[in-house]
Amino acid sequence: MALAWESMTDEELLNVRICDLGLKIEGSELEPRVQKLMASLESRDLAVRPLCYLGAEWQSPNEVPAICIPFYLAHPRLRQLEMHQMMEIEGGTAEACDKLIFHESGHAVDHAYKLSVRKAWRDTFGDPRIDYTPEIYHHRPYSKSFVIHLPNWYAQSHPDEDFAETFAVWLAKTPEEWKKEYEGWKAIEKLEYVDKTMRGVAKVPPKVTRRGPLLSEVSKSKKTLGRHYAWKRKEWSSNYPDFYDADLRKIFGDLTPGDETAARFMRRYRRSIVTAIMRWTGERKYTVDRLATKLIARAEALNLGTPRDESALLIDIGSYLAALVSNYLHTGRFKKKVRR
Repeated sequence: MALAWESMTDEELLNVRICDLGLKIEGSELEPRVQKLMASLESRDLAVRPLCYLGAEWQSPNEVPAICIPFYLAHPRLRQLEMHQMMEIEGGTAEACDKLIFHESGHAVDHAYKLSVRKAWRDTFGDPRIDYTPEIYHHRPYSKSFVIHLPNWYAQSHPDEDFAETFAVWLAKTPEEWKKEYEGWKAIEKLEYVDKTMRGVAKVPPKVTRRGPLLSEVSKSKKTLGRHYAWKRKEWSSNYPDFYDADLRKIFGDLTPGDETAARFMRRYRRSIVTAIMRWTGERKYTVDRLATKLIARAEALNLGTPRDESALLIDIGSYLAALVSNYLHTGRFKKKVRR
């Protein structure tokens, strides 16, 4: 049966409250994804069955054996809106969705059996009480101390994420597969710990079945889709291509005949600027160079020029880059995060 909002334009749909969408996992394309997780848990003799529900974003509420799945994955029209609003669909393919559900199931299993309070867990993964700022972590791309499951070396962001990622690999692969894939890696010790621990709780009822509130349930959210996306874009604004446009326009200017392009100017001085910022901020080359690449690409797309004195431009662009990197070191973002 068609829902009233399915044929709405984006503008009309943004005025609809999330609680009025009438969304459910049952009967949606998410149902087989959840069934796959439950079957995998059953195949490992784990008694826990995380409650899967629809909410604002991927997460597992603290101390609750549950998995929050983004509501937009429950309907093709909402996936389309997500793409229009956010320019990507996290978990939009079956493979990506499986990976995220398996990852969140690691948190849910931890919550169900209170694994992270164990000394052996902390000896293996670290102290989970450290500041939880996964967006600020400085990853080591070539480290063999962590498994690789989600993109961007997410296991390195926090002990809780390290466990969840290790659990996801353990659950998704056979022992033969993960032993072969991680042979010679230090991460194999973490996989062996998870294997031993899961065997220890096999067929054991979870200590926690439900405690604490579920976050951002769609059935209770009275926000409109427009308000939801306004918040979401502010939260993740630094991921957008136009994030630096206004600042770049202030530093440079429109390209006029005879001017060197701003992109060429920045490429010419890139090495010396990056080296100086690394020296004075202590940040690694990878981070600074990645930021420089973004700014050069945007300057090129905006067709900016260099109408001012070269030395003044160097001071401005160097100072701007240094300010962005300094903010990144303290907040995990290149510009201050705007909160609700």
